Amino acid sequence: MIKTLARSIREFKKPAIITPLLVVVEVVLECIIPFVIANLVNEMQAGCDMGTIVHYGVQLLIMAALSLVFGVAAGNTCATASTGFARNLRKDMFYRIQDYSFENIDKFSVSSLVTRMTTDVVNVQMAFMMIIRVAIRGPLMMIFSFIMGFVMGGRLALIFLVTIPLLTIGLVLVIKKATPIFRRVFRKYDALNDSVQENVQAMRLVKSYVREDYEKKKFSNAAEDVCRDFTKAERIMALNSPMMQFCVYAGMAFVLSFGSYVVITTQGTEVAVGQMSSILTYSFQILMSLMMLSMVFVMITMSLESAERIVEVLSEKSSLTSPEDAITEIKDGSIDFENVSFKYSEKAERMALENVNLHIKSGEVIGILGGTGSSKTTLVQLIPRLYDVTEGSVKVGGEDVRRYDLDSLRNNVAMVLQKNVLFSGTIKDNLRWGNPNATDEEMVKACQLAQADEFIQLFPDKYDTWIEQGGANVSGGQKQRLCIARALLKNPKALILDDSTSAVDTRTDSLIRQGFREFIPETTKIIIAQRVASVQDADRIIVMDGGHISAIGSHDELMKTSEIYREVYTCLLYTSPSPRDRQKSRMPSSA
Repeated sequence: MIKTLARSIREFKKPAIITPLLVVVEVVLECIIPFVIANLVNEMQAGCDMGTIVHYGVQLLIMAALSLVFGVAAGNTCATASTGFARNLRKDMFYRIQDYSFENIDKFSVSSLVTRMTTDVVNVQMAFMMIIRVAIRGPLMMIFSFIMGFVMGGRLALIFLVTIPLLTIGLVLVIKKATPIFRRVFRKYDALNDSVQENVQAMRLVKSYVREDYEKKKFSNAAEDVCRDFTKAERIMALNSPMMQFCVYAGMAFVLSFGSYVVITTQGTEVAVGQMSSILTYSFQILMSLMMLSMVFVMITMSLESAERIVEVLSEKSSLTSPEDAITEIKDGSIDFENVSFKYSEKAERMALENVNLHIKSGEVIGILGGTGSSKTTLVQLIPRLYDVTEGSVKVGGEDVRRYDLDSLRNNVAMVLQKNVLFSGTIKDNLRWGNPNATDEEMVKACQLAQADEFIQLFPDKYDTWIEQGGANVSGGQKQRLCIARALLKNPKALILDDSTSAVDTRTDSLIRQGFREFIPETTKIIIAQRVASVQDADRIIVMDGGHISAIGSHDELMKTSEIYREVYTCLLYTSPSPRDRQKSRMPSSA
């Protein structure tokens, strides 16, 4: 774990190394100052002149100033190292996530990944900051003060041998008790963030069903659960403070009482007043250093679970990678499924797809119909290798998709997903996701083909129109057409539309398909649809049922041979309004 995290320090190694060195000098100076003060007190007790006092005063001022300078420098380098480390951690996690396959993303929830990149990174950053500064300062100050305490106070320093072990035992017990609770809390943090994300994304649905009170209650319960565990953990960690105070005051009380007794009874021969004052200072420094260490242990305890969660993300390797001798050229848009079976998880009891055999010629128009859960989307996701087959093979251009370079494969097999996503930026910015070097003319041509140019021209800024996050300022049909245009800019060998025209009217849908036939005849087109009209004129139609191909054929052939296809067609025929009914619906009703 430490090695994995340490890789993210990189260019901030220098300030991370310099910080402890500066702290060492600062601690040494702080430990020498009480020694000099003790000598000054003894000199004053012996009746020294003003010159001696001034001499010691100058020494103390110089050491105090140097201690301050080194302390400030250590603070600056520590801040640089810790914030830089946090930045690199977030960058490394984000880059790693970009390489994840769908299978890897399914392993982590979105909310969990967000929590790991925010809260967990902050915890690790704070722990790292304490390790390179406070964790160095605390032990060094304790050791130096301990040595100087014995030099100056002799028997009086024995109190430290009692308080240090007691405090150490108390800290170990506290940490042992609190660690499991912190682990549980962070898992609940993920659930809380998941609830928030789900609610915000589905806010329109929440309001339409008037479920605000229910969502408030659900969030309140989740927040209360997190608060309850955090409170329990913090109560345990709070025991640290009274233990520290007890040790500080007990030690100082012992030094004051026993030290005063020794000074009085020996008349300063064994322990002088100056030594007495220094031992008090050293006792305070020792106990303060223990308090620093306890703070470090508390922070490390809290961050251990965060560190493990971060390492999980950094150590996760993509289940999909390009082979060493990857093929970068795709011959054509032919697609072959050979004895393909697939399941999303090794633990899954049944296959999502089973024994699928399918051969699609380059340039063919293929329609796919099937009920919900028939694995239509699963079938097409195997073509651009969003998932790998469990058994069998999928070929594009005559080659197994696992032999291709992933970028080359996905650039040549364009897929418009069910969930159409637009990013904040202009229409041009979103279109250039398909081709970063696309010219204005190419974008207009793609939008005309996708029937998007018509509504774009109605916007005041046309192709420079700003799209809000998620495409919130455009309709569902407009969003779909922009996503289709974006895919067309790839000039793919194969184009897959996963129910990507469901939000457009039948006329626009027909015009899109007509444009495909006229302008990209050599591109293989696979259209998943819920309505027969969207696939009726396809070269072949595939009917899916329960992860199997139930039937393949043209519209006329399937009307004769496929009961499922006939049922879908008949159902839509009877539920769709006739031209006369549509005419009546447009007529105003009489009073």
